[in-house]
Amino acid sequence: MSGDSIVGIDHVQVAAPPGCEERARAFYRDALGLAELEKPAALAARGGCWFACGDRQLHVGVGRPFAPATKAHPALRVRDAAALRELIERLARAGFPARADVPLPGLERAFVDDPFGNRIELVAPAG
Repeated sequence: MSGDSIVGIDHVQVAAPPGCEERARAFYRDALGLAELEKPAALAARGGCWFACGDRQLHVGVGRPFAPATKAHPALRVRDAAALRELIERLARAGFPARADVPLPGLERAFVDDPFGNRIELVAPAG
């Protein structure tokens, strides 16, 4: 298999417990501002919900049994440092306090936990 067969990431998925949909929407749609996508009918009965994240997707899938990912995580890119600061404030007002992390060269970072305890990283170009 050629190393150039993989051309990108289509979506990432985080797990959530059964009955998670409204809390997932409150966080991913309302607090983070991601647009909700309609799940295909063949998958809708499984629960969970899907969101647009730029030209990619973030899926919240029902895990049985459920255990939050406290180390593994998606990193969501924010437009710029000012937008990251605004997002951190909006998340705090919505009851999801974010915590700043050590900046990397050219990158500001923060972490927030979704309503289910999954770690979500937020990154933006520094400046």
